[in-house]
Amino acid sequence: MTTSPKIMIVAGEASGDIYGAGLIRAVHDSAPEICFFGIGGERMREAGCETLVDSADMAVVGLIEVLKHYDVISSAFLKLKRILLTTPPDLLILIDYPGFNMRLAPYARKAGVKVLYYISPQIWAWRQGRVHKIKRLVDHMAVILPFEAPFYEKAGVPVSFVGHPMADLVTVSCSRDEAAASFGLDPTRQIVGLFPGSRKSEISRLLPDILGAACLLKQQFPDLQFVLPLASTLHDEDLAPYLANARLPVTIVRERIHDLIRACDAVISVSGTVTLEIALVQTPLVIIYKLSPITYQIAKRLVKVDHIGLCNIVAGETVANELIQDDASPQRIAEEIGRYLADSDLAETSRSKLDLVRQRLGGGGANRRVARLTLDMLGMA
Repeated sequence: MTTSPKIMIVAGEASGDIYGAGLIRAVHDSAPEICFFGIGGERMREAGCETLVDSADMAVVGLIEVLKHYDVISSAFLKLKRILLTTPPDLLILIDYPGFNMRLAPYARKAGVKVLYYISPQIWAWRQGRVHKIKRLVDHMAVILPFEAPFYEKAGVPVSFVGHPMADLVTVSCSRDEAAASFGLDPTRQIVGLFPGSRKSEISRLLPDILGAACLLKQQFPDLQFVLPLASTLHDEDLAPYLANARLPVTIVRERIHDLIRACDAVISVSGTVTLEIALVQTPLVIIYKLSPITYQIAKRLVKVDHIGLCNIVAGETVANELIQDDASPQRIAEEIGRYLADSDLAETSRSKLDLVRQRLGGGGANRRVARLTLDMLGMA
């Protein structure tokens, strides 16, 4: 009697949870008998993955932040390592999260398990020499940005450009006014989205400044409304102390993020995949980010790209202004957003520039292509 193929999958962050869920569903469309297990979040569980560790406990960024969560991350690593060496799966799929995944890959190699890496680490931005390690440990790269495939091909790494999954995921089902009304907001009043990220470390580091900017904007635009999407990796209690201190009416939303983005006249957003989603909906935004001072000084010396915002990286130019470290102050954030709220022509120009992002990403179908690679690596194509 043959047993069902088993795939270990590792997605350590909220964006990985989204991409992993899409991949699992696409695989199950062709091969529903395949079993997925590993690290993921709510969306991957809904798609049929057994999550041995919740990605909400793993989603940290920066040297200092990782050290604070060392016990949780180390325990998760040892759990997956033990499985690889004792009851190896038929395939290991790694989704971004390079600090963890590149440590895990050698044990897959030792156990004779093939490795598919979906969503490339941003090694083209810093520490490009890591491509040689990837060549040794990864059987196939599935990349989502057009310029990544030539980078890996040059290094001799088997690679496929599958397209960006957000091209399929970002859909808006209604007009701006319809979207606003559906969230209990007044369509006749302006709306600003507050997007503080999906990690608890981001919330503690960035939400106070975001709310500070919101308070300043409320003084300048008294009729302004604020909305905040709650990531699947977070809970109400993660936000409660900050919202209580701000004493500012904020509508919390847990679903239909793309309709929510459509409802907004402008968005304050942490750097990350969400900037791509906002750009694809063509809502003006300002991108902010802060790291611990030590982590920032290290990163500044290593990073080799001109932008931190994914929408700017994809566009190849500045389609959304970036405020980093000390520049990400409540005053500067409020100033940037206030320009869009006060000048409709400027906001329209921003929307036109953001359309570059969709043009560069091309068509959809990423999940289907990665599912095909998965089945091929299992010998089931």
